Amino acid sequence: MEVLKIATAGSVDDGKSTLIGRLLYDTKSLTVDKLEAIEKSSKQKGYDYLDFSLATDGLVAEREQGITIDVAHIYFSTNTRSYIIADTPGHVEYTRNMVTGASTSQAAIILIDARHGVIEQTYRHFFINNLLRVKDVIVAINKMDLVDFSEDRYNEIKADFQKLVEKSDYEDQNITFIPVSALKGDNVVNQSEIMNWYTGKTLIEHLETLNTQDIYNNGVMRFPVQFVIRPKTEEFHDYRGYAGKVYGGDIKVGDEVVVLPSKTKTKVKEIYFNDKKYQSAARRSSISVLLEDDVNVSRGDMIVKANELPNIEKQFSATISWMDAKQLEEGSKYILQHGVHKVLAKVSIIHHKIETDFSGVENNVDSLTMNDIATVSFLLNKPIFFDSFKVNRTNGSFILIDPQTNNTAGVGFIN
Repeated sequence: MEVLKIATAGSVDDGKSTLIGRLLYDTKSLTVDKLEAIEKSSKQKGYDYLDFSLATDGLVAEREQGITIDVAHIYFSTNTRSYIIADTPGHVEYTRNMVTGASTSQAAIILIDARHGVIEQTYRHFFINNLLRVKDVIVAINKMDLVDFSEDRYNEIKADFQKLVEKSDYEDQNITFIPVSALKGDNVVNQSEIMNWYTGKTLIEHLETLNTQDIYNNGVMRFPVQFVIRPKTEEFHDYRGYAGKVYGGDIKVGDEVVVLPSKTKTKVKEIYFNDKKYQSAARRSSISVLLEDDVNVSRGDMIVKANELPNIEKQFSATISWMDAKQLEEGSKYILQHGVHKVLAKVSIIHHKIETDFSGVENNVDSLTMNDIATVSFLLNKPIFFDSFKVNRTNGSFILIDPQTNNTAGVGFIN
């Protein structure tokens, strides 16, 4: 069954958790004990309706405040598709959590409170989806029941958001608008009888039709070696396989390839999945590869097609999302993990901080604080083989690790 990964985003009290709870309830994905707990808690609070946000707000602090703090991953299925939803926080101070949730998503749902319309956080959430190249964005204009299910109000918010879309540099992005009431269930799973002026699909109907093509499919094959297989048996005495996962494109027996960083050329001799041979392997396949020539290959090396070489440099610039309480400063040193590869990296220049409301950049910046997004240049102690994030999401991203605390301090997307 196909799997679709979705990230949710919205400001505080826009109703993300309620929307997801409604999806779970109307698709009959809630367990009996969870449903009983929701019914009991809703009665204790004096509600005359079911508080579906309780289905997702797992932390005690979240349930007490009625907000989302951490990234929660929710799993549910329909008859045709399985879903993984990353329910991300709406607060400005949790921007780093949203980056984490959206980084592996194929689609995003941005919620807007129909009473408030497009606000500052809407800009921020749309910006991050652009930054992470999320192709399908559903703008769910929620709480339509609180504006009398007004078509005029829906069109007004839609027009405001379209002005925001015009500022985007991601031309291939698909934007879909759906008016919903998560609390009442209108246009979430079931078609709204009140909003008969809306003739589009419900939220779940739209999700069912989205292309689940892998987000890492960019046509450029990358095979980072994670393990060298040398069985200690007579039967496989001369076996030397290189295990890893295929990213970006496919790999076939007979392909002319280059091993990095040595730049040694050879050809693919055999491809194995467990003990079975295959003539080719598609993206995201976990396989082992045998090469025609006896070349030196180690963990951290990368096998690429001879006509698809990546950049091999000791310096690059990247867009950084800073996640640590300790500031990033020019001259600071971090461990940069790029795939299975770790190198020492020095911050050479902080070019500018990027305003997430599409208003431009802030120059003359010498440090970054938590949740800042900026363009930064790095110097490495040895070359790595990388692509830009737009070309290959896996080979164009990395994390920064503080060598003193071992904390993940930031994530980067290579320009």
